[in-house]
Amino acid sequence: MSGPGGAEGCGQRVAAPRKPHFRPSGCAFAGRQAEQDRGKRPSQTSEEGELKPLERESCELQQANEILRKASSYFARAELDRWSKS
Repeated sequence: MSGPGGAEGCGQRVAAPRKPHFRPSGCAFAGRQAEQDRGKRPSQTSEEGELKPLERESCELQQANEILRKASSYFARAELDRWSKS
């Protein structure tokens, strides 16, 4: 669902509960670090690390705007219906 902001990859779940975010720990983290050290996995630059949370926040804000836009439209139609019946 790409809205006016063109949010590709933002997902279409607007009211879905958020999944908990777990930090990599133990063997999983050590395995990834070893792959990075051997050059099998690209390491994440600080810029990429800063970009991901900002992209997530952008998606959340676009979803909130979409909800507000739909709510505004709903109440505007209800108001017009109320006036047309009187």
